[in-house]
Amino acid sequence: MREYTIKRMESEDEINGKGYVHYKSWQETYTGLIDAGYLEGHTLDVCTAIAHRWTDNIIVAKDEEKVVGFAGYGAYRDDTLPAHGEVFALYVLAEYHGRRIGYELMNAALEKLSAYRKIAVWVLKGNDRAIRFYERYGFRFDGTEADIMLGTPNKELRMIYERD
Repeated sequence: MREYTIKRMESEDEINGKGYVHYKSWQETYTGLIDAGYLEGHTLDVCTAIAHRWTDNIIVAKDEEKVVGFAGYGAYRDDTLPAHGEVFALYVLAEYHGRRIGYELMNAALEKLSAYRKIAVWVLKGNDRAIRFYERYGFRFDGTEADIMLGTPNKELRMIYERD
């Protein structure tokens, strides 16, 4: 089985690679789930700019020198879940699905969030592949939904992972 490197994002190439994975994963994942016009605006340039602004708490997965996935993590972003961590983003290029890279990224993110007993993740309603992944990992829906505008109204569903 091929080995992939999971590491903290550091170099300019890794930042740009994260931008590409963000862009490409959105095209692969959200086509047909969100407004096509909104998705068209989610360009490589936009995603690369985001990658350059958000460099903290990012882990990348690399196949040799190529970034093929990333995860973003930190404290839960509002006061509705005090003392919770959150995985803000987890994306792997479709050509690398099924190689356990998502699991390795999640493991690394949860290790970084070791101070938290409970970890939250938000998933777009209808993103069945991601929902299955999170469920297999041990996340469970807590019944919380949020409206999100992605060109048109969409729903995000919150899932919680609780350490033993």
